[in-house]
Amino acid sequence: MRPIFALFIGLLFGAGLCLSGMTSPAKVQGFLDISGAWDPSLAFVMAGAIGIGWVFFRLARRRLPAPSHRIDPALVGGSVVFGVGWGLVGYCPGPALTAIASLDPKALTFAAAMLAGTALQRFVASLRVPAGGLAAATPDDAAAANACGA
Repeated sequence: MRPIFALFIGLLFGAGLCLSGMTSPAKVQGFLDISGAWDPSLAFVMAGAIGIGWVFFRLARRRLPAPSHRIDPALVGGSVVFGVGWGLVGYCPGPALTAIASLDPKALTFAAAMLAGTALQRFVASLRVPAGGLAAATPDDAAAANACGA
């Protein structure tokens, strides 16, 4: 039942991206161009997503691990890479994966680079071992490894 539910949610997410026009890099870059022809429509999509996410995260809070409030160099670095890539190319992971269906070379290149970056991150993360060995890993380290798919 879980895979079917996950498929349904993924299809719903993809349909929402398509209907809102968020699979178009020009739409995203128009939102980020605050000094030019600014397009605020992405703000409305984000507000809707945040509202829906807030409700469901509140409902699922008991089933989820406690969130980490630690801000470390890996978080900041990943955020910078994500933001720069999003601003330069106009894709973030969800719309990029949705746009693959169009066989647009830009979307395919972005998706390939995203997969390569994921593989590189996993490789680098596998090289990091806490000072006291694996037994010294904190719960936050385990949660971060799980979140990254390690």
